Amino acid sequence: MRRPALVLVLALVLPAAAQAQQPVSKDGGSAAPAADAGVAAMRAQWEQVTAFVTAAAEELSEADYAYRPVETVRTFGQLVGHVAGAQYMMCAAALGEPARAEDEIERSATTKAALVQALKASTAYCARAYAQPAAATAATVELFGQRQSRAQVLALNAVHNGEHYGNIITYMRMKGLVPPSSRR
Repeated sequence: MRRPALVLVLALVLPAAAQAQQPVSKDGGSAAPAADAGVAAMRAQWEQVTAFVTAAAEELSEADYAYRPVETVRTFGQLVGHVAGAQYMMCAAALGEPARAEDEIERSATTKAALVQALKASTAYCARAYAQPAAATAATVELFGQRQSRAQVLALNAVHNGEHYGNIITYMRMKGLVPPSSRR
């Protein structure tokens, strides 16, 4: 399709698609769009990837927690501790609460049981941050020496968990295991 034709098709289709997505009020008119749609989208992404991280953390053996592909990277257990600690730090910022040290869990928890428990506890803590209304997530906080909105911090947390789930996938594949996100 040539560019002018594509532009014409998009000009005709996109407004109709956008209208179809607008909530309808009880009287048949357009209602205001859901104010928390952006937060809900971030929460859905975070929940999915964090569930994968948690499933992997629960499934790997205690011995696998010491596994690292090379000496210069974190062990599997340290990755789990890092995700848990970073969740506490970022979600505290998103809630406007004092943060714990990001590496506190990674340095202190050494067993699979302690690390899985810390991951689950940090996830429960973060659930509060992702449950905030959109208006609250517009407030600014300081993280990493920069002012940013709470919504930006929540997005960063979800991306960070995804980044480290990518590490976990690699570790699992190197051990001949199928990661949770690849199972049918």
